[in-house]
Amino acid sequence: MKIVRFTDLDFIPASHEDTKDPRVFKKVLLKDILPEGKIQMINWALLPKGKTFTPHYHEAMIEVFIIINGKVKAKIDNEEEILEKGDLIVVSEKQIHTFENITDSDVDYLAIGLATKEGGKTVNAE
Repeated sequence: MKIVRFTDLDFIPASHEDTKDPRVFKKVLLKDILPEGKIQMINWALLPKGKTFTPHYHEAMIEVFIIINGKVKAKIDNEEEILEKGDLIVVSEKQIHTFENITDSDVDYLAIGLATKEGGKTVNAE
């Protein structure tokens, strides 16, 4: 598991900008840490207040989650982390994972799946 805290990152000029007078800035969330693979999916997900999604793992897919709003308790194997707006977590293949919404409103997040080989499947761990 790899966690990136949005608040720990600085905005820098985008690479296509004039460094003396940049017009757009970026925070680099991930660079050079993902293995080769193909994008399998990009989902905008909604976790309703008071809900926890089913613990599961993926045989041949790495997932990157980016919290858009709200706060979740992420449980990855036997580790727990609190993630909030702007935070990112990378979940490796075969790591059992779940999110619990710990706010009074719905949580939106992006889920990006990177397939590392063909034929992998999702396995519920309940």
